[in-house]
Amino acid sequence: MLDGNIKGQLKAYLERLQRPIELVTAYDGSPASEELRAMVADIAECSTNVGIREDASAARKPSFGIAAKGEAARVEFAGIPMGHEFTSLVLALLQVGGHPPKVEADVVEQIRAISQPLHFEVFMSLSCHNCPDVVQALNLLAALNPNIRTTVIDGALFQEEVERRNVMAVPMVFLNGENFASGRMSVEEILAKLDTNAGAREAAKLNAQAPFDVLVVGGGPAGSAAAIYAARKGIRTGVLAERLGGQTNDTMGIENYISVLETQGPKFSADLESHVRQYGVEVMTRQRASRLVPASDPGNYIEVHTADGGMLKARSVILATGARWRNVNVPGEQEYRNRGVAYCPHCDGPLFKGKRVAVIGGGNSGVEAAIDLAGVVAHVTVLEFGAELRADAVLVQKLNSLSNVTVKTQAQTTEITGDGNRVNGLAFTDRTSGASQQVELEGVFVQIGLVPNTEFLKDVVELNRFGEIVIDAKCHTSVEGVFAAGDATTVPYKQIVISAGEGAKASLSAFDHLIRTSLPKAA
Repeated sequence: MLDGNIKGQLKAYLERLQRPIELVTAYDGSPASEELRAMVADIAECSTNVGIREDASAARKPSFGIAAKGEAARVEFAGIPMGHEFTSLVLALLQVGGHPPKVEADVVEQIRAISQPLHFEVFMSLSCHNCPDVVQALNLLAALNPNIRTTVIDGALFQEEVERRNVMAVPMVFLNGENFASGRMSVEEILAKLDTNAGAREAAKLNAQAPFDVLVVGGGPAGSAAAIYAARKGIRTGVLAERLGGQTNDTMGIENYISVLETQGPKFSADLESHVRQYGVEVMTRQRASRLVPASDPGNYIEVHTADGGMLKARSVILATGARWRNVNVPGEQEYRNRGVAYCPHCDGPLFKGKRVAVIGGGNSGVEAAIDLAGVVAHVTVLEFGAELRADAVLVQKLNSLSNVTVKTQAQTTEITGDGNRVNGLAFTDRTSGASQQVELEGVFVQIGLVPNTEFLKDVVELNRFGEIVIDAKCHTSVEGVFAAGDATTVPYKQIVISAGEGAKASLSAFDHLIRTSLPKAA
């Protein structure tokens, strides 16, 4: 099951086990069970500290748990955790085996303080690049706290359960049988949802921060580059962001970042974070900016307020808030979000195996999504508002070669329909004839571009009609001491390499502003 190279690496990792562990297995007569049996045997061969015992009473088969020897398993995998989830498996083996996790001490303390019994079930797909973060976070909770149990379920393998529980997007998390959350989450975000006082504590920490020379709002390529360039000047630098990495966390393949031949978004994001932290930048994640207050005069600081009630002060601010998926804004979209309406074909595509889906959008993203989905689903309908597809010719050629794809141009989506539980169709208007048409299907993937995260800046800095921050060649905004960079701005061509360059430029402009400006009187 595991090739020699992987087994060699796994053997080296398992030398870090601090106590014996057992793989608690449950099989049926399926081919997947035989694959799992082979994988479990390979793992056990890699360390004398790994044993195997069988539990025929398990609710799902094939499955296996990871337990300290002689104890009940609290970390369970229903499926075969290969692909993106192999790292999750290795971490679970180590953490159950007593190897200390790479998280802050206060996070470990917060996990161990949970006293109520919690059973998490997380549905994932092996092709989902967002799922491992959630899987690893929940596994960590179970490994550290005997009151917590986590079951990781491969949605593609347990299709009947996926249907019964209306799981139509991954990662999807249930807590004690009830829907808890969906989408990418860190362990800190999960703990914040469990602890209703977490927001107030985080706000208090922000309020206690000393003023920054440069405060970067946003942690994507633009924000990370800005923070690095500022910190290298030896000035007090902070980053306020919902998550480091920004959109790159949700990107599958990156092949056009100069000097990096090929990488994946989550790895690129992790590298950004590592680089930022190397310079001693004050990183404040899981925070969303809600208000910007310009300095009333050169003798005052600029203020950035957060949604949780925190407030930070800075001599200069760099706005690098990025962008998010654009909604199609028709009836049914929000009602059926994660119940048939999806935005990530890589993550959620396997859940629609053998079903009919539509892709809204005929640009590169839409056509790439349709090509990807065509290999999994029964049929794909591509809806493009314009007269022709806008994707690159090579992508259109590939799309046209697929027998299970239908393209409809001049199609204006008007409604996503459902039965109250899940999507069952899509309505659109033929813009040439004016006729209304209905497509019966089970899933809709929205791929119509991005919208800048700038709503909180309205009436504060100048925005264009698309909501982008208007900047000049040196990244100045309309507000003194406030600069902007990346996908949230008017700079054309939304690319990672361009955002990084713009972030560096904004930081250099902010430093130039600082050396020409007197310190605030409050300092």
